[in-house]
Amino acid sequence: MHLFPELKKRYTKEQLSAREAQRLAEFIAWGPVVFQASRLMMKFGILDLLRDSSDGLTRQEIVDKTGLSDYAVKSLLEASLCIGTVLIDTETDRYTISKTGWFLLNDPATKVNINFNHDVNYEGWFHLEEALKNGKPEGLKHFGSWPTLYEALSSLPKQVQDSWFGFDHFYSDSSFPEALEIVFKKHDVRSLYDVGGNTGKWALQCVAYDKDVEITILDLPQQIGLMKENTRGKEGAERIKGHGINLLDPNASFPKREGGLDAIWMSQFLDCFSMDEIISILKRAKSAMGSDTRLFIMETLWDRQRFEPAAFCLTMTSLYFTALANGNSKMYNTEDMEECINAAGLEIENIFDNLGQGHSILVCKLK
Repeated sequence: MHLFPELKKRYTKEQLSAREAQRLAEFIAWGPVVFQASRLMMKFGILDLLRDSSDGLTRQEIVDKTGLSDYAVKSLLEASLCIGTVLIDTETDRYTISKTGWFLLNDPATKVNINFNHDVNYEGWFHLEEALKNGKPEGLKHFGSWPTLYEALSSLPKQVQDSWFGFDHFYSDSSFPEALEIVFKKHDVRSLYDVGGNTGKWALQCVAYDKDVEITILDLPQQIGLMKENTRGKEGAERIKGHGINLLDPNASFPKREGGLDAIWMSQFLDCFSMDEIISILKRAKSAMGSDTRLFIMETLWDRQRFEPAAFCLTMTSLYFTALANGNSKMYNTEDMEECINAAGLEIENIFDNLGQGHSILVCKLK
C-alpha cells in the first residue's frame, strides 16, 4: 500500500507509550458517551461561555448562565475534564476551554461531522455488526424500509436531510473552485454529464463559470426532481437537464449525446458503490465516451491525505457506508480506484491532489 508521507509516519510504527495506549483503549470503550457529552457541552453553550470568558468560569457561574442544574453542569464538566475539552485551575476552581474544546467549536469540519454522526448515523451504528455480516445497510431500518439511504433521502426528516447534505456538500464544495479550473481551463469542455449530481450544486457552478457549457445530470428520478426544484430560476438553469437513471441497474445505459460528449464528472460518487458496481458504472460511462472525452473522478482517497486527521475521518466514513448508506461501499484508496478504472477499459491520464478538504481528481481516458 502506498501512503502519503504523513500517513506512513503515523501508521507504520507504534506512536504511543503503554500508558497512552491504555488510555486510548478506555477512550474507545467509552466512545459513545464521550461523543454525547461533548456534543451537549456545545449544544448547551458551555464551551462557548468558556471560550468567551477572559479568565474562566466557576461551576456556579456556568449554572447561572445556562439555567442547567448544578448536577447537570457538574457531571458534564467532570466528564469534559477527563475527555480533554476543558481545564481547571485548582487554586480558583475556574474552568477554561482547552485546545481540543476550541477545535470542537471552531473547526468547520468537526462541527459538520458531529451533526452528521448524531442526526444521521448514531442509532444506525448499533447495527454495524449486522451490516458487516450481511452486506446490507442494517442501520438504515430505524428510518424506514429502503434498500439504500439514497432512495430514502427525499423522505428523511428535515434535520437528518440537513445534516446529510451539510456533510456531503461541505467536503465537495471546498474543492469546487480548483475543480472548475481543472475541468474548464485545462480541457475544452462544452458538454458534460454530471453523474450522481444530487441537488445540482456542481452543475450550477459549471453553468455560472462557463456561459456555453451544457450539463446533463444523471441520477435517480426522485433526485432529478429535487435538482429541478433547487435549480429553478437560477442563473444558467436552462442549460441544466436531468436524466433519471438507476445507476445500480447494470442494464441502465448512459445516454448517447448527439455530436459527442466532452466530459463526464463524478464527484464523491463512486464511493457510494462496491468495486464491482463501480466497474459496471465505469464501463457504461466508457460506452458514452469518445477518444477526446475525459472522465473526471473527484474523490477523497484516504491514502492521499496530507494530514492524518483527514485519513481518520475518511476511514470512519467508510463504516457509515456499511451501516447506513448501502452496506457495501467505502472511502477507497488509490489502488482500489485504479483497479476499477483499468478493469473498465479506461486509464488514468493525470491526478490532481490536495484540492479543498483533501480531494483528488483522477482524469481518465479510453485505453
